[in-house]
Amino acid sequence: MQLASVAASLPGRVSRLDRAWLAIACILVLLLALSPTQAEASLIFTARALLGVAPFLVLSAGIAAYAKATGAEHLIARAFQGHVLMMVPVAAAVGALSPFCSCGVIPIIAALLAVGVPLAPVMAFWLASPLMDPSMFLMTTGTLGLGFALAKTAAALGVGLLGGFGIHLLQRRGLLTEGLREGVGNGGCGGAKIRNPKAVVWRFWDEPARRTAFGTGAVDTLLFLGKWLILAFLLESLMLAYIPAETVARFAGGDGLLQVVGAAFVGIPAYLNGYAALPLVSGLMTQGMGGGVAMTFLIAGGVTSIPAAIAVWAVARPPVFAAYIGFAVAGAIASGLLYGLA
Repeated sequence: MQLASVAASLPGRVSRLDRAWLAIACILVLLLALSPTQAEASLIFTARALLGVAPFLVLSAGIAAYAKATGAEHLIARAFQGHVLMMVPVAAAVGALSPFCSCGVIPIIAALLAVGVPLAPVMAFWLASPLMDPSMFLMTTGTLGLGFALAKTAAALGVGLLGGFGIHLLQRRGLLTEGLREGVGNGGCGGAKIRNPKAVVWRFWDEPARRTAFGTGAVDTLLFLGKWLILAFLLESLMLAYIPAETVARFAGGDGLLQVVGAAFVGIPAYLNGYAALPLVSGLMTQGMGGGVAMTFLIAGGVTSIPAAIAVWAVARPPVFAAYIGFAVAGAIASGLLYGLA
């Protein structure tokens, strides 16, 4: 009877396991069973890679925790004030600086639209936010170099501007006048930053509760980034060991139009997490992937990954969803082509 109860509860327990840690455990078990030598080599590669990015990892966690402890996220509401043409570039810039992922930004978007903010600046924020933030900038610098990080930041701003001004032009022609589906609320608890913005307390260490929030936020961020980086470095070690460089160079080498366009559409289903994607792309570039192709993959995947697309589909009307995907893919391709020419 007890065995039957345990067996019945097993699927639920497995579904609650963290997918990153579960994937790491499965890879290591398989490697130990099939190739103990490669398991040892992969663990050494992962440990060295983690040490290499450790300063950027710690700094990223510190910045994210500081934003949470001070309440800096409440500054977002101030970006959506004034004329719509002024709001678009400000919203794109704030999106590139705010610490929200492609799914976490959804409640903010719902709240912005629900309180009457025009769709154009919201779309600029929506597209730019998943692509870059202070933590992502530091991790990109640590894995792909400062030049690539600066270029990706410029690409995030460019995609946001493309979407924002593109929506503005479409609305002037009477299109896309409604953003949210019927019945979608105002963002729930995640939208409180928009509905009830609070003052930012830069000297957070004066308040015990904010000190606690800083410590909790730093640990949570370290664990979150750490598990995805461990998984990514493990996969990178396998990729370097088992995928011939000639194969990568044949399909993703150079920065031609075909390779860049292909990277945009491959990035949509293949992209799971922005932090995990960085070491993988670094490994592929070592194998011969072109810089423009890498840029397109990261931009397209960051905005249009399947989890993010599902979240957007749940709140946005179909025409707005189509515009979101269209601007994201077009912006990713343009970013890759421009980076390839630089």
